[in-house]
Amino acid sequence: MTRAHTGLGMTSQRTRARMIERLRTEGIRDERVLAAIAAVPRHVFVEEALASRAYEDSALPLGFSQTISQPFIVARMIEILLAGRALGKTLEIGAGSGYQAAVLAQLTPEVYAVERIEPLLARAKLNLRTIQEFRVRLKHADGHFGLPEAAPFDSIIVAAAAASVPQGLLQQLAPGGRMLVPVGTGEQTLSLFEHRPEGIVESRLNSVRFVPLLSGLE
Repeated sequence: MTRAHTGLGMTSQRTRARMIERLRTEGIRDERVLAAIAAVPRHVFVEEALASRAYEDSALPLGFSQTISQPFIVARMIEILLAGRALGKTLEIGAGSGYQAAVLAQLTPEVYAVERIEPLLARAKLNLRTIQEFRVRLKHADGHFGLPEAAPFDSIIVAAAAASVPQGLLQQLAPGGRMLVPVGTGEQTLSLFEHRPEGIVESRLNSVRFVPLLSGLE
């Protein structure tokens, strides 16, 4: 069974084009990012009951106390990782329903994504199959540990807030690589880590709100 959510009027190019124009208005400038988001039908990746809201700029619940990130946050995080370079081999921590991984796959052929909640991982696989996106490699794993067998990565994007900087993920960052991760428990800050010749350099960006990065498998 597929979850194409047809007949809702939300699959129209006009609806998706309005979302892209809104992202431009909100400050997203990288046309590569905008084209990647335009190419992915977000309504496939949300709960069927919420498909009519798929192209709003809002986070939506996925169940299991998880959410699909709002389009602006997805666009902004990827834009930061892309600035002045290519994504290269990319690891996503917290695949959720597979939406952000699908967007990343429009920008690089090497996308790995891990998810600790097995039913969500199964949903991500189904969603990616529905849109015939076969470039994403998915694994049921605890995001704190990354994916050592596929490391190092040129880009790491974390879709949940870590209580502290995840050292295990930093160790999987390739020279010249970048990792973007929300850090904090109450107040969260989006932090960029760059693997430069002199070592790991951290830049703290803006305040954000993500679900927490939890340990263990479900």
